[in-house]
Amino acid sequence: MKKLLFWWSKLKSTFWFVPVWIIILGIALPFWLVYLDSMQAVDPKGAWKYLFPGSPDAAKNILSTIAGAMIGVAGTVFSITLVALTLASNQFGPRLIKNFMYDRINQTVLGTYVSLFIYCLIVLNTVKDTDEFEFTPVISVFFALVMTLANIVLLIVFIHHVANSIQADNIIGKISKNLSQNLKTLFPEEIGEAADSNFDLEKIRSNYSYNLSLKSDKEGYLQYVDGDRLMEEVLEKDLYLELYFRPGDYVFPGKEMGKLYSYSKLKEEELKTIQKSFLTGKTRTSEQDAEHAIHQMVEIAARALSPGVNDPYTAIACIDNLSNTIAYLTTVKFPSPYRLGKDNRLRIYANPLTFEGMMGAAFNAIRQYAKGNPPVIIHLMAAMATLSDFTEDKQQKQIINKHAKMILNLAKTSIDEESDLQDLQKRYDAINGLKK
Repeated sequence: MKKLLFWWSKLKSTFWFVPVWIIILGIALPFWLVYLDSMQAVDPKGAWKYLFPGSPDAAKNILSTIAGAMIGVAGTVFSITLVALTLASNQFGPRLIKNFMYDRINQTVLGTYVSLFIYCLIVLNTVKDTDEFEFTPVISVFFALVMTLANIVLLIVFIHHVANSIQADNIIGKISKNLSQNLKTLFPEEIGEAADSNFDLEKIRSNYSYNLSLKSDKEGYLQYVDGDRLMEEVLEKDLYLELYFRPGDYVFPGKEMGKLYSYSKLKEEELKTIQKSFLTGKTRTSEQDAEHAIHQMVEIAARALSPGVNDPYTAIACIDNLSNTIAYLTTVKFPSPYRLGKDNRLRIYANPLTFEGMMGAAFNAIRQYAKGNPPVIIHLMAAMATLSDFTEDKQQKQIINKHAKMILNLAKTSIDEESDLQDLQKRYDAINGLKK
């Protein structure tokens, strides 16, 4: 079931999903409205007669005008979208393009204009003006007029939305929001029941007669692990599995993803069944990859710190949002590497996310790119001070102190102003609880 939900999530995130459904609606709706016109004659009175077509020629002119305008505006919308994608790719990185492609407003606008174009063509084909038969779909034409007015408003909304969507602060805020939602889903991420106690892995391995490497049969990024199915397979075949990879890691055919321990030799079919629990693709996804959105944020900061852009305030905004993410992680329980089956035996030893790994993913690259940029270095140290105050866990404090020490070492080699160095030293001493 979870695997189906993963595929459904991927399907919904494609650029064409929403437009296709809107276009299908644009194809189905004229048949119903034309049928309504054929069953109910409309004879508008008073001011209403100026809004409804009075003859087949008038209906044809209206529908032709709307159809031509809609397909023209659809081309304009598509061009604006491509310009926004190009700007986003150049300024924020090509991996952020799909964030714009999956934007629901962009998809809705494009689908609505194409849908109305198709709608007008279908209704136009029903207008008849011959000696034997005359038919004017009054309701259908009026609906086309209403949708045209709505699409004009939608175009204004679209232009406003595109202008906002390429602003750095809005992009960073959206990524941060998606990251926060993703983390709340992933922590804790369990395959079976998590165990907190340590196990003697060597002793557990020695209990089994055979071991076999679990190798990838495809190349690409590991996108999804069907934990429920994997645990069922391991329990059914009475196995013990050690995993070396997690979602977000790159694998290629023949790469050892883990090792299986069994009491009897596994058949090739049984091994392939277990391999089906792992899904790979050409890009990273956020469903089970908590570091994916962090890397997107880091990429924005790294580009902002490049000599060609030199935008430290965008990098500082990224640091603030990443600090908020890490602050949340200080309050959650990270998943245990030990996974127990229903029989209360250790069945899977996983490669889980750790606080140290998340800290490294968030701040290592930014620190390395911040060399020679005092405002960013100072802000990094301030972020470490905030995180140190936020957590009460001694191990987490040690990890934060380690990053603070690396930031201080960077400052000593890239900042010439003595007062800036003294300020950083004071912040570092405060993190370590030192007083001078």
